[in-house]
Amino acid sequence: MITTEHITAEHIFSQLRVIPLSERTKFFNILAKHAFDYNDDCDDNLTHEELFGDLKDAKFTAKEAISFLEISPATFRRYIKDGKISAILEVGTSHFYGRDDLYRLKKAINLLKNK
Repeated sequence: MITTEHITAEHIFSQLRVIPLSERTKFFNILAKHAFDYNDDCDDNLTHEELFGDLKDAKFTAKEAISFLEISPATFRRYIKDGKISAILEVGTSHFYGRDDLYRLKKAINLLKNK
């Protein structure tokens, strides 16, 4: 048996991959229902930086960027052509986009949607 001080996210993920689909579905339903329940004894109210700080210098593929922006590949290509987003790194034929650039673009997209 694993003690709580030895439980890691990687261990939990590896265990989730092998349990039956019905149990995985049940787990994620429980997680969705209770993941953000806080009690007064718990100091789990994390800041944005504490929660996403490890992504500060993250680079995203075009596919990941498209998913994050919730746009079509054609729209993403148009944004590149129009200079609204550009790759911060090119490795061979792969292009990578910066987190901050994607956040700025998503904010602009959302502002336009809400007009």
